[in-house]
Amino acid sequence: MSRLPISQLGFADLELQRLGVHLDPTLQRVADFLEEQTALIELVRKDLERGLKKPKAGRQGITPAQTLRSLILMRVKNWDYRDLRERINDGFTLRSFTQFDSHSVPLHDAFNRAFNRITPATLAAVNQLVVQAAVKLGLEDGKQLRVDTTVVETNIHYPTDATLLWDTVRTVTRLVWDLHEKLPRGVKGFTDRTRSARRRMQAIQRMTARQREQQQTPKYRELIRISVQVVKNAKRVIGAAKRVHKGVDEITRAAIDGICKEITTFCQLGDRVIDQTRRRVLQGETVPAEEKIYSIFEPHTDLIKRGKALKPVEFGHKVFLAESSQGLITDYRVLDGNPADSDHVQASLDRHKETFQQAPEDYAADRGFYSPENVQNCKDGGVVRVCIPQRGGQKTAEQEELERSRAFKKGQRFRAGIEGRISVLFRGRGMKRCLLKGRERFEVLVGAAVLANNLMRIADLLDKQKPNRRRAAA
Repeated sequence: MSRLPISQLGFADLELQRLGVHLDPTLQRVADFLEEQTALIELVRKDLERGLKKPKAGRQGITPAQTLRSLILMRVKNWDYRDLRERINDGFTLRSFTQFDSHSVPLHDAFNRAFNRITPATLAAVNQLVVQAAVKLGLEDGKQLRVDTTVVETNIHYPTDATLLWDTVRTVTRLVWDLHEKLPRGVKGFTDRTRSARRRMQAIQRMTARQREQQQTPKYRELIRISVQVVKNAKRVIGAAKRVHKGVDEITRAAIDGICKEITTFCQLGDRVIDQTRRRVLQGETVPAEEKIYSIFEPHTDLIKRGKALKPVEFGHKVFLAESSQGLITDYRVLDGNPADSDHVQASLDRHKETFQQAPEDYAADRGFYSPENVQNCKDGGVVRVCIPQRGGQKTAEQEELERSRAFKKGQRFRAGIEGRISVLFRGRGMKRCLLKGRERFEVLVGAAVLANNLMRIADLLDKQKPNRRRAAA
Protein backbone atom coordinates (compact mmCIF):
# COMPACT_ATOMS: atom_id res chain seq x y z
CA MET A 1 0.00 0.00 0.00
CA SER A 2 1.56 3.30 -1.07
CA ARG A 3 1.99 6.07 1.47
CA LEU A 4 2.45 9.81 0.95
CA PRO A 5 4.97 11.79 2.98
CA ILE A 6 3.67 13.53 6.10
CA SER A 7 4.34 16.93 4.55
CA GLN A 8 2.08 16.11 1.60
CA LEU A 9 -0.65 14.83 3.94
CA GLY A 10 -0.58 18.03 5.95
CA PHE A 11 -0.71 20.15 2.80
CA ALA A 12 -3.71 18.14 1.52
CA ASP A 13 -5.60 18.62 4.79
CA LEU A 14 -4.89 22.36 4.85
CA GLU A 15 -5.97 22.71 1.24
CA LEU A 16 -9.28 20.94 1.95
CA GLN A 17 -9.92 23.20 4.91
CA ARG A 18 -9.14 26.27 2.80
CA LEU A 19 -11.69 25.12 0.24
CA GLY A 20 -14.34 24.74 2.95
CA VAL A 21 -14.47 20.93 2.86
CA HIS A 22 -15.29 19.84 6.42
CA LEU A 23 -16.40 16.64 8.08
CA ASP A 24 -20.01 16.43 9.30
CA PRO A 25 -20.07 18.09 12.77
CA THR A 26 -21.46 14.97 14.49
CA LEU A 27 -18.84 12.69 12.93
CA GLN A 28 -16.19 15.28 13.79
CA ARG A 29 -17.16 15.12 17.45
CA VAL A 30 -17.08 11.32 17.28
CA ALA A 31 -13.60 11.51 15.72
CA ASP A 32 -12.39 13.93 18.40
CA PHE A 33 -13.76 11.66 21.13
CA LEU A 34 -12.05 8.59 19.64
CA GLU A 35 -8.79 10.53 19.35
CA GLU A 36 -8.68 10.80 23.14
CA GLN A 37 -9.59 7.14 23.81
CA THR A 38 -6.34 5.36 23.00
CA ALA A 39 -7.34 2.31 25.05
CA LEU A 40 -10.00 1.45 22.46
CA ILE A 41 -7.39 1.26 19.70
CA GLU A 42 -5.21 -0.99 21.81
CA LEU A 43 -8.04 -3.48 22.30
CA VAL A 44 -8.59 -3.65 18.53
CA ARG A 45 -4.85 -3.99 17.94
CA LYS A 46 -4.72 -7.12 20.11
CA ASP A 47 -7.48 -8.70 18.04
CA LEU A 48 -5.82 -7.87 14.73
CA GLU A 49 -2.50 -9.32 15.92
CA ARG A 50 -4.04 -12.38 17.59
CA GLY A 51 -2.43 -15.60 16.35
CA LEU A 52 0.25 -13.85 14.24
CA LYS A 53 3.83 -14.94 14.90
CA LYS A 54 5.31 -11.77 13.41
CA PRO A 55 2.62 -9.06 13.38
CA LYS A 56 5.10 -6.39 12.25
CA ALA A 57 6.28 -8.39 9.22
CA GLY A 58 4.81 -8.18 5.73
CA ARG A 59 3.13 -5.28 4.02
CA GLN A 60 1.19 -2.78 6.08
CA GLY A 61 -2.55 -3.43 6.16
CA ILE A 62 -5.47 -1.63 7.77
CA THR A 63 -4.39 -0.10 11.06
CA PRO A 64 -6.36 -0.68 14.30
CA ALA A 65 -7.60 2.93 14.27
CA GLN A 66 -8.75 2.63 10.66
CA THR A 67 -10.45 -0.68 11.44
CA LEU A 68 -12.40 0.67 14.41
CA ARG A 69 -13.41 3.91 12.69
CA SER A 70 -14.46 2.10 9.52
CA LEU A 71 -16.58 -0.35 11.52
CA ILE A 72 -18.25 2.54 13.35
CA LEU A 73 -18.88 4.38 10.07
CA MET A 74 -20.35 1.23 8.51
CA ARG A 75 -22.90 0.90 11.31
CA VAL A 76 -23.64 4.63 11.58
CA LYS A 77 -24.50 4.77 7.89
CA ASN A 78 -25.85 1.18 7.71
CA TRP A 79 -23.75 0.40 4.62
CA ASP A 80 -22.54 -2.93 3.30
CA TYR A 81 -18.85 -3.61 2.62
CA ARG A 82 -18.89 -2.39 -0.97
CA ASP A 83 -20.72 0.83 -0.09
CA LEU A 84 -18.29 1.43 2.77
CA ARG A 85 -15.26 1.10 0.54
CA GLU A 86 -16.68 3.19 -2.30
CA ARG A 87 -17.90 6.00 -0.04
CA ILE A 88 -14.58 6.23 1.80
CA ASN A 89 -12.64 6.10 -1.45
CA ASP A 90 -14.74 8.85 -3.07
CA GLY A 91 -15.14 11.18 -0.10
CA PHE A 92 -12.44 13.49 1.26
CA THR A 93 -14.25 13.95 4.58
CA LEU A 94 -14.80 10.22 5.14
CA ARG A 95 -11.14 9.59 4.34
CA SER A 96 -10.34 12.02 7.12
CA PHE A 97 -12.73 10.35 9.59
CA THR A 98 -11.35 6.86 8.91
CA GLN A 99 -7.74 8.20 8.84
CA PHE A 100 -7.03 6.94 5.33
CA ASP A 101 -6.49 10.54 4.22
CA SER A 102 -4.49 10.42 0.99
CA HIS A 103 -3.58 6.74 1.37
CA SER A 104 -5.00 4.04 -0.85
CA VAL A 105 -8.29 2.61 0.40
CA PRO A 106 -8.28 -1.23 0.39
CA LEU A 107 -10.93 -3.31 -1.33
CA HIS A 108 -14.14 -4.33 0.44
CA ASP A 109 -12.87 -7.85 1.23
CA ALA A 110 -9.96 -6.38 3.20
CA PHE A 111 -12.46 -4.62 5.47
CA ASN A 112 -14.32 -7.90 5.83
CA ARG A 113 -11.16 -9.74 6.90
CA ALA A 114 -10.24 -7.02 9.38
CA PHE A 115 -13.71 -6.89 10.96
CA ASN A 116 -13.80 -10.70 11.19
CA ARG A 117 -10.83 -10.62 13.54
CA ILE A 118 -12.69 -8.49 16.07
CA THR A 119 -14.26 -10.61 18.80
CA PRO A 120 -17.53 -10.01 20.68
CA ALA A 121 -15.59 -9.73 23.95
CA THR A 122 -13.48 -6.92 22.51
CA LEU A 123 -16.53 -4.95 21.38
CA ALA A 124 -18.15 -5.46 24.78
CA ALA A 125 -14.99 -4.09 26.43
CA VAL A 126 -14.88 -1.17 23.98
CA ASN A 127 -18.49 -0.31 24.80
CA GLN A 128 -17.77 -0.38 28.52
CA LEU A 129 -14.81 1.98 28.07
CA VAL A 130 -16.99 4.33 26.01
CA VAL A 131 -19.67 4.42 28.73
CA GLN A 132 -17.03 5.01 31.42
CA ALA A 133 -15.54 7.85 29.36
CA ALA A 134 -19.01 9.42 29.10
CA VAL A 135 -19.34 9.23 32.89
CA LYS A 136 -15.96 10.93 33.37
CA LEU A 137 -17.00 13.71 30.98
CA GLY A 138 -20.13 14.29 33.03
CA LEU A 139 -22.45 13.22 30.24
CA GLU A 140 -24.11 10.42 32.21
CA ASP A 141 -24.74 9.82 35.92
CA GLY A 142 -26.56 6.47 35.80
CA LYS A 143 -29.44 7.65 38.00
CA GLN A 144 -32.09 6.26 35.65
CA LEU A 145 -32.22 2.89 33.92
CA ARG A 146 -34.75 1.37 31.54
CA VAL A 147 -34.53 -2.17 30.19
CA ASP A 148 -36.18 -4.23 27.51
CA THR A 149 -35.59 -7.21 25.24
CA THR A 150 -35.94 -7.49 21.48
CA VAL A 151 -35.26 -10.08 18.79
CA VAL A 152 -32.56 -9.73 16.15
CA GLU A 153 -33.25 -12.04 13.24
CA THR A 154 -30.74 -14.37 11.62
CA ASN A 155 -30.55 -14.46 7.84
CA ILE A 156 -32.66 -17.57 7.19
CA HIS A 157 -35.83 -18.46 5.30
CA TYR A 158 -38.91 -19.56 7.21
CA PRO A 159 -38.05 -23.13 8.25
CA THR A 160 -40.25 -26.10 7.48
CA ASP A 161 -39.24 -29.76 7.62
CA ALA A 162 -39.53 -30.05 3.83
CA THR A 163 -37.37 -27.03 3.07
CA LEU A 164 -34.74 -28.07 5.62
CA LEU A 165 -34.48 -31.51 4.00
CA TRP A 166 -34.22 -29.83 0.60
CA ASP A 167 -31.47 -27.52 1.91
CA THR A 168 -29.55 -30.58 3.12
CA VAL A 169 -29.81 -32.41 -0.21
CA ARG A 170 -28.86 -29.48 -2.43
CA THR A 171 -26.02 -28.24 -0.21
CA VAL A 172 -24.39 -31.63 0.31
CA THR A 173 -24.73 -32.42 -3.41
CA ARG A 174 -23.13 -29.11 -4.41
CA LEU A 175 -20.17 -29.72 -2.11
CA VAL A 176 -19.72 -33.27 -3.42
CA TRP A 177 -19.49 -31.95 -6.97
CA ASP A 178 -16.97 -29.35 -5.78
CA LEU A 179 -14.98 -32.24 -4.38
CA HIS A 180 -15.36 -34.08 -7.70
CA GLU A 181 -13.53 -31.19 -9.43
CA LYS A 182 -10.60 -31.40 -7.00
CA LEU A 183 -10.03 -35.16 -6.84
CA PRO A 184 -7.72 -36.60 -9.53
CA ARG A 185 -10.18 -39.36 -10.40
CA GLY A 186 -13.33 -37.54 -9.41
CA VAL A 187 -16.16 -38.87 -7.24
CA LYS A 188 -17.65 -42.30 -7.80
CA GLY A 189 -20.81 -43.88 -6.44
CA PHE A 190 -22.72 -40.65 -5.79
CA THR A 191 -26.13 -40.03 -7.38
CA ASP A 192 -27.45 -36.49 -7.85
CA ARG A 193 -30.95 -36.48 -6.31
CA THR A 194 -31.58 -32.73 -6.25
CA ARG A 195 -34.34 -32.79 -8.89
CA SER A 196 -36.34 -35.55 -7.19
CA ALA A 197 -35.88 -33.88 -3.78
CA ARG A 198 -36.98 -30.52 -5.13
CA ARG A 199 -40.13 -31.98 -6.73
CA ARG A 200 -41.21 -33.61 -3.47
CA MET A 201 -40.42 -30.49 -1.45
CA GLN A 202 -42.49 -28.35 -3.81
CA ALA A 203 -45.35 -30.87 -3.77
CA ILE A 204 -45.45 -30.68 0.04
CA GLN A 205 -45.31 -26.90 0.04
CA ARG A 206 -48.19 -26.61 -2.44
CA MET A 207 -50.58 -28.95 -0.61
CA THR A 208 -53.83 -27.60 0.75
CA ALA A 209 -54.93 -28.34 4.29
CA ARG A 210 -57.23 -31.11 3.07
CA GLN A 211 -54.53 -32.68 0.88
CA ARG A 212 -52.08 -32.75 3.78
CA GLU A 213 -54.30 -35.13 5.73
CA GLN A 214 -53.83 -37.92 3.15
CA GLN A 215 -50.82 -37.04 0.97
CA GLN A 216 -48.30 -35.36 3.28
CA THR A 217 -46.95 -38.44 5.08
CA PRO A 218 -46.14 -40.48 1.92
CA LYS A 219 -44.36 -37.49 0.34
CA TYR A 220 -42.36 -36.90 3.49
CA ARG A 221 -41.34 -40.59 3.55
CA GLU A 222 -39.99 -40.23 0.01
CA LEU A 223 -38.17 -36.98 0.80
CA ILE A 224 -36.65 -38.46 3.97
CA ARG A 225 -35.52 -41.55 2.02
CA ILE A 226 -33.80 -39.36 -0.59
CA SER A 227 -32.13 -37.24 2.11
CA VAL A 228 -30.85 -40.33 3.95
CA GLN A 229 -29.43 -41.71 0.71
CA VAL A 230 -27.65 -38.45 -0.16
CA VAL A 231 -26.13 -38.07 3.32
CA LYS A 232 -25.05 -41.72 3.41
CA ASN A 233 -23.40 -41.53 -0.03
CA ALA A 234 -21.71 -38.24 0.88
CA LYS A 235 -20.15 -39.84 3.97
CA ARG A 236 -18.86 -42.67 1.78
CA VAL A 237 -17.35 -40.12 -0.62
CA ILE A 238 -15.54 -38.40 2.26
CA GLY A 239 -14.01 -41.72 3.33
CA ALA A 240 -12.73 -42.31 -0.19
CA ALA A 241 -11.37 -38.76 -0.51
CA LYS A 242 -9.35 -39.06 2.69
CA ARG A 243 -7.43 -42.00 1.21
CA VAL A 244 -6.17 -39.87 -1.68
CA HIS A 245 -2.55 -38.88 -1.09
CA LYS A 246 -0.46 -39.47 -4.19
CA GLY A 247 -0.53 -37.15 -7.16
CA VAL A 248 -2.04 -34.25 -5.22
CA ASP A 249 -0.14 -31.09 -4.34
CA GLU A 250 -0.37 -29.40 -0.96
CA ILE A 251 -2.75 -26.65 -2.11
CA THR A 252 -5.18 -29.15 -3.64
CA ARG A 253 -4.86 -31.33 -0.56
CA ALA A 254 -5.82 -28.39 1.67
CA ALA A 255 -8.80 -27.60 -0.59
CA ILE A 256 -9.96 -31.23 -0.47
CA ASP A 257 -9.69 -31.30 3.32
CA GLY A 258 -11.67 -28.07 3.56
CA ILE A 259 -14.49 -29.40 1.37
CA CYS A 260 -14.55 -32.69 3.27
CA LYS A 261 -14.86 -30.77 6.54
CA GLU A 262 -17.81 -28.79 5.15
CA ILE A 263 -19.53 -31.94 3.91
CA THR A 264 -19.07 -33.58 7.32
CA THR A 265 -20.60 -30.57 9.07
CA PHE A 266 -23.63 -30.44 6.78
CA CYS A 267 -24.10 -34.21 7.00
CA GLN A 268 -24.23 -33.95 10.79
CA LEU A 269 -26.77 -31.13 10.56
CA GLY A 270 -28.68 -33.14 7.95
CA ASP A 271 -28.88 -36.11 10.34
CA ARG A 272 -30.47 -33.81 12.92
CA VAL A 273 -32.99 -32.52 10.36
CA ILE A 274 -33.88 -36.06 9.29
CA ASP A 275 -34.30 -37.15 12.91
CA GLN A 276 -36.57 -34.26 13.88
CA THR A 277 -38.67 -34.70 10.73
CA ARG A 278 -39.18 -38.41 11.45
CA ARG A 279 -40.15 -37.69 15.03
CA ARG A 280 -42.50 -34.84 14.21
CA VAL A 281 -44.15 -35.93 10.93
CA LEU A 282 -43.98 -39.72 10.90
CA GLN A 283 -44.20 -40.50 14.62
CA GLY A 284 -46.40 -37.56 15.64
CA GLU A 285 -44.04 -36.53 18.43
CA THR A 286 -43.84 -32.96 19.71
CA VAL A 287 -40.15 -32.07 19.43
CA PRO A 288 -38.99 -29.53 22.07
CA ALA A 289 -37.88 -26.19 20.61
CA GLU A 290 -34.39 -26.47 22.13
CA GLU A 291 -33.82 -29.79 20.31
CA LYS A 292 -34.83 -28.46 16.90
CA ILE A 293 -32.61 -27.02 14.22
CA TYR A 294 -34.09 -24.16 12.20
CA SER A 295 -31.39 -23.69 9.57
CA ILE A 296 -28.43 -25.76 8.44
CA PHE A 297 -26.67 -22.51 7.49
CA GLU A 298 -27.26 -20.75 10.84
CA PRO A 299 -27.69 -23.68 13.28
CA HIS A 300 -27.36 -21.37 16.29
CA THR A 301 -30.76 -19.79 15.49
CA ASP A 302 -33.37 -19.85 18.27
CA LEU A 303 -37.15 -19.87 17.98
CA ILE A 304 -38.60 -16.93 19.91
CA LYS A 305 -42.24 -16.53 20.94
CA ARG A 306 -43.08 -13.20 22.53
CA GLY A 307 -46.85 -13.16 22.15
CA LYS A 308 -46.80 -10.64 19.30
CA ALA A 309 -50.05 -10.74 17.33
CA LEU A 310 -48.53 -9.78 13.98
CA LYS A 311 -45.41 -11.91 14.45
CA PRO A 312 -46.10 -14.82 16.79
CA VAL A 313 -42.87 -16.65 15.92
CA GLU A 314 -39.42 -15.11 15.27
CA PHE A 315 -36.12 -16.75 14.37
CA GLY A 316 -32.87 -15.31 15.66
CA HIS A 317 -31.71 -14.40 19.16
CA LYS A 318 -33.27 -12.46 21.97
CA VAL A 319 -31.16 -9.43 22.94
CA PHE A 320 -31.32 -7.70 26.32
CA LEU A 321 -30.73 -3.92 26.35
CA ALA A 322 -30.31 -1.49 29.26
CA GLU A 323 -30.41 2.23 28.49
CA SER A 324 -29.69 5.31 30.57
CA SER A 325 -31.65 8.55 30.61
CA GLN A 326 -29.23 10.09 28.09
CA GLY A 327 -29.78 7.36 25.49
CA LEU A 328 -26.55 5.47 26.16
CA ILE A 329 -26.86 1.68 26.07
CA THR A 330 -24.96 0.80 29.20
CA ASP A 331 -25.46 -2.95 28.97
CA TYR A 332 -26.42 -5.48 26.29
CA ARG A 333 -26.50 -9.28 26.14
CA VAL A 334 -27.22 -11.77 23.34
CA LEU A 335 -29.26 -14.47 25.10
CA ASP A 336 -29.54 -18.21 24.53
CA GLY A 337 -32.97 -19.67 23.84
CA ASN A 338 -36.08 -17.80 24.92
CA PRO A 339 -35.64 -17.00 28.62
CA ALA A 340 -38.26 -15.00 30.49
CA ASP A 341 -37.60 -11.26 30.76
CA SER A 342 -37.96 -11.48 34.52
CA ASP A 343 -34.75 -13.55 34.68
CA HIS A 344 -32.57 -10.51 33.87
CA VAL A 345 -33.55 -7.90 36.45
CA GLN A 346 -31.09 -8.82 39.20
CA ALA A 347 -28.20 -9.39 36.77
CA SER A 348 -28.78 -6.05 35.05
CA LEU A 349 -28.90 -4.28 38.40
CA ASP A 350 -25.58 -5.87 39.43
CA ARG A 351 -23.90 -4.86 36.18
CA HIS A 352 -25.21 -1.29 36.53
CA LYS A 353 -23.64 -1.07 39.97
CA GLU A 354 -20.31 -2.28 38.54
CA THR A 355 -20.39 0.46 35.90
CA PHE A 356 -21.64 3.40 37.99
CA GLN A 357 -20.68 2.26 41.52
CA GLN A 358 -24.27 2.85 42.62
CA ALA A 359 -27.79 1.61 42.00
CA PRO A 360 -30.10 3.66 39.77
CA GLU A 361 -32.71 5.81 41.47
CA ASP A 362 -35.29 4.76 38.84
CA TYR A 363 -35.58 1.27 37.35
CA ALA A 364 -38.23 1.07 34.63
CA ALA A 365 -39.38 -1.95 32.62
CA ASP A 366 -42.53 -3.41 31.11
CA ARG A 367 -44.71 -6.00 32.84
CA GLY A 368 -42.70 -8.89 31.37
CA PHE A 369 -39.96 -8.12 33.91
CA TYR A 370 -42.33 -8.22 36.88
CA SER A 371 -42.13 -10.59 39.78
CA PRO A 372 -42.51 -9.83 43.50
CA GLU A 373 -38.94 -11.06 44.03
CA ASN A 374 -37.57 -8.67 41.37
CA VAL A 375 -39.37 -5.69 42.89
CA GLN A 376 -38.09 -6.56 46.36
CA ASN A 377 -34.53 -7.18 45.09
CA CYS A 378 -34.52 -3.76 43.41
CA LYS A 379 -35.63 -2.07 46.63
CA ASP A 380 -33.06 -4.00 48.65
CA GLY A 381 -30.41 -3.09 46.07
CA GLY A 382 -30.94 0.64 46.56
CA VAL A 383 -33.44 1.53 43.82
CA VAL A 384 -35.69 4.38 44.98
CA ARG A 385 -38.51 4.01 42.44
CA VAL A 386 -39.24 0.61 40.88
CA CYS A 387 -41.53 1.19 37.89
CA ILE A 388 -42.54 -2.31 36.77
CA PRO A 389 -46.30 -2.93 36.30
CA GLN A 390 -47.72 -6.06 37.89
CA ARG A 391 -48.31 -8.98 35.55
CA GLY A 392 -51.17 -11.35 36.27
CA GLY A 393 -53.03 -11.94 39.51
CA GLN A 394 -55.31 -9.66 41.47
CA LYS A 395 -53.73 -6.31 42.29
CA THR A 396 -53.83 -5.20 45.88
CA ALA A 397 -55.12 -1.76 46.79
CA GLU A 398 -51.55 -0.70 47.52
CA GLN A 399 -50.39 -1.85 44.06
CA GLU A 400 -53.33 -0.09 42.38
CA GLU A 401 -52.49 3.13 44.16
CA LEU A 402 -48.81 2.77 43.24
CA GLU A 403 -49.50 2.29 39.54
CA ARG A 404 -51.89 5.29 39.50
CA SER A 405 -49.32 7.55 41.14
CA ARG A 406 -47.67 10.36 39.19
CA ALA A 407 -44.15 9.07 39.84
CA PHE A 408 -45.00 5.57 38.53
CA LYS A 409 -46.65 6.95 35.38
CA LYS A 410 -43.65 9.20 34.81
CA GLY A 411 -41.38 6.16 35.13
CA GLN A 412 -43.45 4.27 32.55
CA ARG A 413 -43.26 7.20 30.15
CA PHE A 414 -39.51 7.11 30.62
CA ARG A 415 -39.52 3.37 29.95
CA ALA A 416 -41.27 3.88 26.61
CA GLY A 417 -38.19 5.71 25.35
CA ILE A 418 -36.27 2.47 24.94
CA GLU A 419 -38.72 1.42 22.23
CA GLY A 420 -37.51 4.36 20.18
CA ARG A 421 -33.90 3.36 20.84
CA ILE A 422 -34.60 -0.15 19.57
CA SER A 423 -36.15 1.38 16.44
CA VAL A 424 -33.00 3.44 15.86
CA LEU A 425 -30.83 0.34 16.24
CA PHE A 426 -33.01 -1.59 13.79
CA ARG A 427 -33.55 0.98 11.07
CA GLY A 428 -30.53 3.22 11.48
CA ARG A 429 -27.76 0.85 12.61
CA GLY A 430 -28.69 -2.32 10.72
CA MET A 431 -29.50 -4.49 13.76
CA LYS A 432 -32.89 -5.74 12.52
CA ARG A 433 -31.46 -8.72 10.64
CA CYS A 434 -27.93 -10.09 10.85
CA LEU A 435 -26.53 -10.93 7.42
CA LEU A 436 -23.26 -12.26 8.88
CA LYS A 437 -22.61 -15.96 9.38
CA GLY A 438 -22.22 -17.62 12.77
CA ARG A 439 -23.09 -16.83 16.38
CA GLU A 440 -19.85 -14.91 16.97
CA ARG A 441 -20.39 -12.57 14.02
CA PHE A 442 -24.00 -12.12 15.20
CA GLU A 443 -22.75 -10.82 18.54
CA VAL A 444 -20.24 -8.57 16.76
CA LEU A 445 -23.05 -6.97 14.76
CA VAL A 446 -25.04 -6.26 17.92
CA GLY A 447 -21.97 -4.85 19.68
CA ALA A 448 -21.05 -2.65 16.70
CA ALA A 449 -24.60 -1.28 16.44
CA VAL A 450 -24.58 -0.47 20.17
CA LEU A 451 -21.15 1.19 19.85
CA ALA A 452 -22.30 3.35 16.93
CA ASN A 453 -25.41 4.38 18.89
CA ASN A 454 -23.41 5.32 21.98
CA LEU A 455 -20.86 7.36 20.04
CA MET A 456 -23.56 9.27 18.19
CA ARG A 457 -25.32 10.02 21.49
CA ILE A 458 -22.04 11.18 23.07
CA ALA A 459 -21.45 13.48 20.08
CA ASP A 460 -24.89 15.05 20.56
CA LEU A 461 -24.37 15.41 24.31
CA LEU A 462 -20.97 17.06 23.80
CA ASP A 463 -22.57 19.52 21.40
CA LYS A 464 -25.21 20.42 24.00
CA GLN A 465 -22.48 20.89 26.61
CA LYS A 466 -20.71 23.63 24.63
CA PRO A 467 -22.79 26.59 25.88
CA ASN A 468 -22.38 25.40 29.47
CA ARG A 469 -18.58 25.20 29.03
CA ARG A 470 -18.50 28.72 27.62
CA ARG A 471 -20.54 30.12 30.51
CA ALA A 472 -18.31 28.27 32.99
CA ALA A 473 -15.21 29.73 31.32
CA ALA A 474 -16.68 33.25 31.46
